[in-house]
Amino acid sequence: MTTASLSGGTGTPAATTPRLPLSGLLALSTAAFTAVLTELLPAGLLPRMAPDLGVSEARVGFLVTGYALASFLAAIPLTAALRGLPRRPVLIGALLGLAAANTVTALSSSYGLTFAARLTAGVMGGTLWAMLVGYAARMVPAERRGRAIALVLAGITLALSLGLPAGTALADVLGWRAAFAAPAVSAALLVLWIRRRVPGFPGEPPGERVPLLRVAALPGIGTVLSVTLTLLVGHQVMYTYVAPFAEDAGFGRTGLVLLVFGAATVAGIWLTGVLVDRHLRRTLLGALALFAAAMLALGAWAGQPAVLLIAVALWGAAFGGAPTLIQTALVDASGTANADVATSLQATVYNAGIAAGSLTGGLVLESSGAAALPWTTLLLVTVTLATVAAGRRRAFPPRRPSDVRANAGDD
Repeated sequence: MTTASLSGGTGTPAATTPRLPLSGLLALSTAAFTAVLTELLPAGLLPRMAPDLGVSEARVGFLVTGYALASFLAAIPLTAALRGLPRRPVLIGALLGLAAANTVTALSSSYGLTFAARLTAGVMGGTLWAMLVGYAARMVPAERRGRAIALVLAGITLALSLGLPAGTALADVLGWRAAFAAPAVSAALLVLWIRRRVPGFPGEPPGERVPLLRVAALPGIGTVLSVTLTLLVGHQVMYTYVAPFAEDAGFGRTGLVLLVFGAATVAGIWLTGVLVDRHLRRTLLGALALFAAAMLALGAWAGQPAVLLIAVALWGAAFGGAPTLIQTALVDASGTANADVATSLQATVYNAGIAAGSLTGGLVLESSGAAALPWTTLLLVTVTLATVAAGRRRAFPPRRPSDVRANAGDD
């Protein structure tokens, strides 16, 4: 994603549309990169870590599960408990916690200690995810909010497409401990960057905090969360089991499939950054329709390699921009004052969707075979598309509400 596309490309005169605070937003994007890399790194290092920790590869895999579970459980209660504190110290504390957890992981020879460090990292990661989108939204005027969120969430895609392969390559050369030392150092250095370039925001005074249940009940919030859930379940059904699906279709080069998907998600995020602030609803509807078309093609013609790769590219482009669109809609519905609580709810729903999608996909694979996976995803994406279409008034309006209306709950 280029600087020009994020700070210029709308055709709006510079005098009326302030430039994005790129350095600060890039710092938040790097925080997202570091959190995702920390979460998923063990998955690529199973054979190297298992002998040193004296456990099976399956138990090393549980280090990813433990992180996700801790993140799932911590996001809402920690966000609620920390709402009154100044935002930047909380952000810095979460990053220092990630740095410490990765340092312990890099030095530990005990599986129990390593697992405890991963749980700590998950708690810090859950706290970060509840903050990043709301923080980005506070740093820019409402008309630039979507692009700011797109830039921050690009850190996820870069972690998946570049960070994980780089971490695995580093482990090949210097060992798996060096792979964990890298995000530890990155998180510590990032603290200095944030102190210099990310503005501080006050916490919420006790008398002005909207209770969590009232935030969840704000108009549009429930619809946005349900869209998050059905989209993630549908995506994960297919993504978790893309390797057996590709093999069943006669295309055994799973690495190429994942490369095409990853490259397409980068394109999807870039395009979303260009369109989100002016055409959120239409862009999301278009992305979901493209997602559905890709699943239809995979279900009907996956046996043709060209069709399979094109469909995977369309799927990646459609899904790549969807989180930005949905999270922008969530902040529009909640208002920036309630954004941290709303995004903590979404982080919990997001993780639940990943778990439910993986489980559903496994059940479909065992009962009906790999060929049934895209049809299952197609059904869930169609439900998601219908929900967005029906949410025209509150959750996904044609004209995005102003901060004043969102904060007042008049949306």
